[in-house]
Amino acid sequence: METHDHLSTTFAALADPTRRAILARLSAGERSVSDLAQPFAISLPAISRHLKVLEHAGLIERSREAQWRPCRLKAGPMKEANAWLERYRRFWEDSFDQMGAYIAELKASETQDESDE
Repeated sequence: METHDHLSTTFAALADPTRRAILARLSAGERSVSDLAQPFAISLPAISRHLKVLEHAGLIERSREAQWRPCRLKAGPMKEANAWLERYRRFWEDSFDQMGAYIAELKASETQDESDE
């Protein structure tokens, strides 16, 4: 087993609603740390800790431009997570299709039974 499991790191980072909200804000373009912190009722150091988790997971990138520290979204790890989830989406769709076919069969049988009475 790989010592650094990227998928687990990605899902752990995405598990927190504040981090997901930060990523949503970054999807509109790069932002400063103070701009990212604005809508949250938590301290700037707490936002910085969230950003470190996102950066460690490879979901964001931070750079330094003079005194401005812009953050940018890096969606690569989400693509990997989506690919993993996609296999299970197909499983559930197939299961729902089978259940739908079974329900249709039951309804048809029920309708046939009523017409036989």
